[in-house]
Parts: sequence; C-alpha cells; structure tokens
Amino acid sequence: MTDSAGNTSLVVEDRTPADAALPCALPGSALEGVLPGIDACVHCGFCLQACPTYLTLEDENESPRGRIFLMRSLLEGTVEPSDPSVQAHIDRCLGCRACETACPSGVPYGHLLEATRATLRETRPTPLVARTILWIFAHPVMLKIAMFASRLLAATPVPTVLSKTDGRLGFAMAMLASAGSPLERDPYATPAGGARGKAAVLLGCVMEGLFTDTNRATERVLRVNGYATVSAPGQGCCGALHAHAGDLDTARLLARRNIAAFERSNADVVAVNAAGCGAMMKDYGHLLQDDSEWSERAGAVSARVRDVSELLAEAGPVAGGPLPLRVTYDAPCHLVHAQRVVTQPLAVLAAIPQLELIPLRDSEQCCGSAGIYNLIEPETSDAVLVPKLECIADTGAPYVVTGNPGCLMQIGAGLLRSGSRARAIHPVDLLDASYGGKL
Repeated sequence: MTDSAGNTSLVVEDRTPADAALPCALPGSALEGVLPGIDACVHCGFCLQACPTYLTLEDENESPRGRIFLMRSLLEGTVEPSDPSVQAHIDRCLGCRACETACPSGVPYGHLLEATRATLRETRPTPLVARTILWIFAHPVMLKIAMFASRLLAATPVPTVLSKTDGRLGFAMAMLASAGSPLERDPYATPAGGARGKAAVLLGCVMEGLFTDTNRATERVLRVNGYATVSAPGQGCCGALHAHAGDLDTARLLARRNIAAFERSNADVVAVNAAGCGAMMKDYGHLLQDDSEWSERAGAVSARVRDVSELLAEAGPVAGGPLPLRVTYDAPCHLVHAQRVVTQPLAVLAAIPQLELIPLRDSEQCCGSAGIYNLIEPETSDAVLVPKLECIADTGAPYVVTGNPGCLMQIGAGLLRSGSRARAIHPVDLLDASYGGKL
C-alpha cells in the first residue's frame, strides 16, 4: 500500500483464490518467470531473524518476506516498477541468501531477487558507479587494465593513508589496502599430482587481480592433495556481479564464455576459491535453462564446480607443518547459504598443526560486502559490518579466515579503519603456509 507521502509500505496478508486469479501486470518479464518461487512463500517469518537488512534497519520492507510481497505486488499491478520506494527496498537487499537457509518452504530467494532486479532495470537506469564497474568486468581488456592499476596503487602507501578519510573513497582505499595475503611465504616444490584427477582453477577477476598469491597457493595445495592442475584459457569473469545487479543478459554471455573454456580444459573438476563465484558457476544450469544450445552444457560444467575447501576436505586434506597462530573463521554467505558448504573450510583449518581456532559469534551473518553493494549502498553496508567487527574483536584473534575476496576486503577494510591489528586471510593461504614449512 502507499501512504500520503507516496511511500510504499508493507501489509502482509493471506491471498484469496480471487487474488490468485489476478492477471499478470508484467507479462513476459523475468519476474513473471519466477512466480512459482514467489508462490512458495507462506509468509511464516522464519527469514526475518536471518536477514541482515531487517535486523539492521528494523523495517518489514527490508526483509525477504517483505520484498517477496513487493514482488507479488509488482506482478499484480498494485505497485509500479517505477515506484522509487519499491526500487529502494529491492536495491538494499544484500542478496546474502541467509533466508534460503532459514526458509522451511524452500523459496529460491536468490533467483527471485535477480529476476526482480532484471525487471526493474527496464524502467530505470543502473546507477553510474554500478554501470561503470559492471562494464569493466564484462570487458577483459579493460578489466586487466583496471586490475593492473589497482595493483600498482596497492603497492604504494596511498591506500593506507586515504583509508582513514570519510565516505566511499576512504572505504574503497581501505579495501584496496587490505587486498592480498598478510602472510609472507616463499613458493615451494609440489608433486605433480593427478591421483585424484585434473582440476582447473577459476582464476577470477579480483582474485587474480588482487589476490594473485592466493590463486597460486590454491594451485599448490591442490597438487599436494593429489590433483593435477590444468589451465583453462579463455576463462573470465563468472558473471555473478551482473546477475546480482539484474543484468542477466551479460551474465549469460560471460557464463557461456566460461563454459566453453572449462569444457576445453578437459578438467574433472573446476576448483573455485571465491564463494560468490562458486555459487554463480554452480547456478549456470539455472541461468541458461531456457537456452536450448547451452542449457545441457551449462548443467554439465556446473556439476563439476567445487569450492576448493570441498576438494581439500575430500582429499583429507594432507596435514601440513606447525603454524602456531590464533584465528577465527567467518563463513562467506555464498559458501554457507548458497552452496551449503559448512564444515569443509573447518576441515582445512584442522589440518594445520598448532593452529588455534576461536569460535566466532554469528559467523554466518553477512559482513555487508555483497559484491559491489558496499560501493553503491555504503551506509547500509557499514551498518551491517559493525556487529561483525564487534564479534571479531570479542575473539581477540589476530587473523579472520574467510574464503571470498569481497569478504576479505570488506572485513579487512573495517578492521583497518577501526584501528584493529587483526587481518583477514583466505584459508588456502594458511594451509599453503603450513605446507611451505613442511615440504
């Protein structure tokens, strides 16, 4: 419903059979295509306490249940896609998918959100910041230039100095200053591997651009654990940022590029060390389900995608040398909620002798990164990050372990700007350091 000021507010109510018979106000839209998922929601409210924006903003419109009500209202024509209030509520969703874990009805909220944003894109332009970032990530040459410039800047004191300034620039510089592994280590000789099959590593965009050492560490630890690593020339951005922003056409274009590349690699598995990218690649089958030429191929590649922690846990993993550090583990949303990979990262850490793991309260709550969300919704992102930093501080651990570049930079930036001496690190970097001290 709409108040006197023109703002859309939520009234959750049961739909009658007469309501169900209402004609669709957006025929042929991406949102109409996910109507069965919308119908699966029974408005039970289990999602409320799992939703970081609802907990932070205390507004029903900022909950999964509230947003699904708005989605239905769009289809029924009781609100318009051009309504700025509706757009704001959809924009402020982090897409963390914690609601999917909490939902007893199996509502595929991530798919609903992407379809809604794709539909809303038709009535308004994408914000300039988001449009620029998405364009760069969709063009390999521009992406290489951007990442090269970022690496050069990160190698200077400038990001650290500017990280203390207010606003979006200060946080962006803090993220850049936090990129890369805080552990210095030398590469070591690894066995050729192959007993467990061939693995092609998704190099990724930010991972290869700003976490290059972690990618090389990923390849080394896979070989130590029996995998032969093979290249996949032609691979590129996974398309996650575009799908989350509702740019499904570009996401499909990028997915086809990756599918072809990993098919040519003849790898048994595709190893991914970025939770968001892994969730996207595992969803290629859904993304291209209506493409008769690519749907089967997409499903076949998706079936071979594994988070690196899954592969390492299946292999043991091989125990490393002593690494007497105190760490705490933060579960990336798209690993625990989208991929349902929960225990495997802990198994990786358990393979490191003398590593002390300190439990993190609310480990599965979102940190506020969500791709480029922290750059286009900075206030909400900061508000979601605050309790995460408080929980980390309570552990007293000098290292926060998490397996996603966005989370590494978001948490790392928050720690830096808060004056904490703790640093964020990928679990593979720890295992690699352990192997480096033993092999």
